[in-house]
Amino acid sequence: MLGWFRAMMPREDRFFDLFARHSQTLIAGAEALQGVLQGGEDVPRYCQVIVDREHEADAITAEVLLAVRRSFITPFDRGDIKDLIQSMDDAIDQMNKTVKTIALYEVRSFEPLMQEMGETVLEAARLTAEAVPLLNAVGTHASRISALTETITRVEGRSDALQERGLKALYQAHRKDGGDGDTMAYIIGAEIYGHLEDVVDRFEDVANEISGIVIENV
Repeated sequence: MLGWFRAMMPREDRFFDLFARHSQTLIAGAEALQGVLQGGEDVPRYCQVIVDREHEADAITAEVLLAVRRSFITPFDRGDIKDLIQSMDDAIDQMNKTVKTIALYEVRSFEPLMQEMGETVLEAARLTAEAVPLLNAVGTHASRISALTETITRVEGRSDALQERGLKALYQAHRKDGGDGDTMAYIIGAEIYGHLEDVVDRFEDVANEISGIVIENV
């Protein structure tokens, strides 16, 4: 009886609009991160863009969590909604942590491999922004969603490889025998590589949440 009653109630669909809005903050943040990694005098300006987008994303996340509490019927499991929006928010939070490190150390130039990792962040953000709206008709779009999440996982793998290459290059450039022996430069560079990898890892978490929703609802 309860199942029949729930089926007759209108479904709260504004979650999908909120997911889509949040995914656009991810793209904006990722584009700004690319700007940061180009280096130069514009670094602080692009850092501020990420900070602003992170605040915008936080507001959207809060709106989603409030809607979960107030909605009688949700498009899919409430826990899945919370986990998805939180994983998306974690991605832009990690971008913010990245630029905080860059601002702290006043870094103005970046290794080519860091810039390549920035490209993987943007690619993952764009794939996420394509996948999230498709959840509105998850049965219809299940195959495409699965293809997108699998691609995000492959992007994360490429990012892992870039980080490994970058750390190796840093070590070779800054070791005492054969390098310039600049330990601090190695520490800062390694920290930035770690943050960039964490950003892409968070997008893989988003992909895993989306995949779980598809599995449960198809």
